[in-house]
Amino acid sequence: MSKLASVFASLVAALIFAYSTIFVVDQKSHAIVFSFGEVKSVISEPGLHFKLPPPFQNVLFLDKRNLTIDSAEADRFITAEKKNILVDSYVKWKITNPKLYFVSFGSDERKAQDRLSQIVKAALNDEITKRSVRDVISGERGKVMEAIKAKVTEEARQIGVDIIDVRLKRVDYVEQINNSVYERMKAERTRVANELRSTGAAESEKIRADADRQRVVILAEAYREAEQMKGAGDAEASQIYAQAFGQNPEFYKFYKSLEAYRSTFRSKSDVIVVDPSSDFFKYFKGSNPAGATAAPAKAK
Repeated sequence: MSKLASVFASLVAALIFAYSTIFVVDQKSHAIVFSFGEVKSVISEPGLHFKLPPPFQNVLFLDKRNLTIDSAEADRFITAEKKNILVDSYVKWKITNPKLYFVSFGSDERKAQDRLSQIVKAALNDEITKRSVRDVISGERGKVMEAIKAKVTEEARQIGVDIIDVRLKRVDYVEQINNSVYERMKAERTRVANELRSTGAAESEKIRADADRQRVVILAEAYREAEQMKGAGDAEASQIYAQAFGQNPEFYKFYKSLEAYRSTFRSKSDVIVVDPSSDFFKYFKGSNPAGATAAPAKAK
């Protein structure tokens, strides 16, 4: 029984020894093999690998994937116009030189992120201080990101890191400036609106004046044509009357006397004092006008 236990213990010890000499590197990790604290080898290819058991050799795994530094708060920078802006950015990076990375930061990823954040902030400050707000926000935003990436990449290689991308998520004025910017924008929009209203009012008056002028011209032309037509009608009527009454002058005199009577005696209260023997009453005297005697006429 003791022999079986001894064999079992030897088997367990052998398995433990074998397990301590085997390690697996997956596709997400770098493996650094240490021998008494000294880096012996760096393994980045996935697969099964062997080493000496501790304390002769140890293995440290570092993340091989793309990592992200996304600041929780926007950083404040000053532009070439001496205006304060807030810039929110993020960085994509990965470990490309595990040995140099370990020498720089050990296995503490937080230290690496802090160091990269400082590098990115310094590059942002260098680029933003050379440009205006307009350039940073829209005009040269792509150039700013490319310049920052170039600067950060060069420094990151010295600590075993490769920069994949640097992006500006948001660029905005600080809160103290926002209100003044909004008020200035509002005043500018109000000025433009007032100019448009003034231009519209001037155009309206111009159109109205032109319409009034055209109305006067049209009315004058219409009145002239109407008067011409009326004159032509009166002339034609006079010609017709002349032709008609020229055939019987006595009837013409009689017709004109009737018009005179009608105009004179418009009301029953109208009174006219005139000599009864005058020519005015010629057609009231019957067949013998000379022998008639009449009193002052009263309208009926």
